[in-house]
Amino acid sequence: MFGLKYLAAVLAAAAVLAGCASSPSSPPAATPLLRLAPASLGRELAVVQQLDIQAAGQSRSLDVALEVDAQSVRMAFLQLGQTVARLEWDGRQLEQSLAPGWPKVVSAERVLSDLQLVWWPAEAVRAGLAPGWQLAESPQTRELSQDGRVRVSVRKLAAEHVELVQHAEGYTVQIHTRGASPVFSSP
Repeated sequence: MFGLKYLAAVLAAAAVLAGCASSPSSPPAATPLLRLAPASLGRELAVVQQLDIQAAGQSRSLDVALEVDAQSVRMAFLQLGQTVARLEWDGRQLEQSLAPGWPKVVSAERVLSDLQLVWWPAEAVRAGLAPGWQLAESPQTRELSQDGRVRVSVRKLAAEHVELVQHAEGYTVQIHTRGASPVFSSP
């Protein structure tokens, strides 16, 4: 249960930092939000991840516990050993519980979407994309593009280290997972 939640927490922190990075006069071009069914992962998953987020010249680290089964995706975000947020997605409804003081700029939907881009099979991601969006994949990378422009890059840097760059949203997340690694397939 702790792996998925950990990733979510880190991604949430990334979203917070991304909110700091965007200027009110020119909002970033939004990437599509994935809404993939938990069962479309095709397996059960329970991992703990450390998320190191960089945005707007700032860095933050969070631990996220992530758990996925056929019925739901559950995440717990931990900072300094304290649970600061919980998210649950059942394929239809996203529920969240946030600690007092949780930044309003953190989007639970964006955290879930980034997590699904990293962990879900390419076929499931492609099926969930809005028209005009494409996913390219190799054994070490994924790129989400619109009209030939890469909007999100995911690179597997080591067995348990993935980097997600949200070009359109203005943040980078280094994801260090204990005990599991996303498996990208050949195109």
